[in-house]
Parts: sequence; C-alpha cells; structure tokens
Amino acid sequence: MNIVVCVKYVPDAQSDRTFNESDNTTDREGVDGLLSELDEYAVEEALKIVEAGEGEVTVLTVGPDAAAEAVKKALQMGAHKGVHINDEAIHGSDAPATSLVLAEAVKKIGSPDIVMTGMASTDGTMSVIPPMLAERLGLPQVTFASELTLDGGSVTIRRDGDTASETIEASLPALISVTDQINEPRYPSFKGIMAAKKKPVEEWTLADLGLDAGQVGLEASWTKVESFTKRPPREQGEIVTDEGDGGTKLAAFLSAQKFV
Repeated sequence: MNIVVCVKYVPDAQSDRTFNESDNTTDREGVDGLLSELDEYAVEEALKIVEAGEGEVTVLTVGPDAAAEAVKKALQMGAHKGVHINDEAIHGSDAPATSLVLAEAVKKIGSPDIVMTGMASTDGTMSVIPPMLAERLGLPQVTFASELTLDGGSVTIRRDGDTASETIEASLPALISVTDQINEPRYPSFKGIMAAKKKPVEEWTLADLGLDAGQVGLEASWTKVESFTKRPPREQGEIVTDEGDGGTKLAAFLSAQKFV
C-alpha cells in the first residue's frame, strides 16, 4: 500500500500572522511556521495503514524554503520519504493553482493507492484542495473521514455531521481526507528524529513537473486579496461595581450592544 500524504507548512497560530505589504499575500517567511496540525492526523493515519501491512508513505508539500520543515516533521513521525515543490513562481497561487501543482507532483511520484490529506489547512481552512485534487487526478474522493477501514481494493469511511453520520465506500485508488477525530498523532521519538536525517527528500521545481510559470502564481490565480487592515488592539473593558443593581446594569449593557 503506497500512500502520498499532502502536507502544508503554515504560520504558527500563536505567532503574529500577517500579509506581505508588497502583494497582499500571506507572509510565510517572516513568521514562525510548522506542519499544519490537521495534516498530522493524515500522516498518522497513513502510517497506521502501512504499519498494518506493507508499503511506504511519501509526504508532499508545496512552499518556500521553510516548508521543508513540514516534510521534516512528517519524516520524524515515521514517513519514508518526502517531496518538496519549491519554485518562486508558485508564490501567491490560489487553491486551483495549488491543486494543479499537487496533482502533477502526485503523477510524477507514481501511482499511489491512496492520496491522503487533512480536512483543511489551519491557515486557509477552506477544505477545497482535496476535491480539486481528486478531480485533477480522476480519483473518487471520500472526505472528512472520522473513521477509516480498508478491505481489499476498497475503502469505507464514516463521516460525522451535525445531525447524522454517513458511511461512504469507494474503490481504490482514492483520495481521502481525514478529520481530527480519526486518531491521536504520535510524537516524534528520538529514534525517529535521528532516522529522519537519512531519509530521502527530493526538491522539484515547476520545470520538473512540466508546468509553465504562467499557469500558477499570483497573476494566474482566480482570487486575490485586494487589501488588509491589522486588527486594532484590544481595549480595556469597563468594570462595573455591583451595588445591588448589577443585573440591571448588565441588561442595559447587553441591550445597548443589541445582544438582547
């Protein structure tokens, strides 16, 4: 069972995230970054599948130099090899352009039994890359899996919604996205950290994928950020002393704010 897991290097949610003033794109180099937390569940599930049988897990990422850290973390968790698509022309790519790059990279890697992703990235939170990627690869998609079972040449997942759970089956090869309910990602062990240093990581450019720079990047994207404004600093709240009329004052405040 050969699995390609698409992972993303994202700005740390605890850092001061912002945009580049030059072109209004997300600043991915001036802030601390890490492997998207939601992608760790995809890496873990892929490792569990391979460990239960045989095969290998390849992690794939698209991004600047720093994105190599996302691949490194996945390798430390136990993935067997990594591929990093790094080309300045990709900067500013939207979801359709990104899915194009990922699709061509998956094709170059080979013919995996499963292409796996997290349910969304923690910076974009759109959940649109998995279906776009499945469409480009001509694969059935089973998304938002909170439970996964493989049976020969098919996969069955459980998708939990707000009011019901759905059971979905698809034939392999397939694209699968998983939620944060499916497992508990492992922490890299010291052995895993040391072993990751010897695992192969290939770095490809657009030329290696047979893509032209005009197909991706900010100018080729369907969407752009026109402007952005930094969130104003939080103001100190009003302290109200309860002298027996605290409830009245609270109700008046809520009414003034049109909460009631």
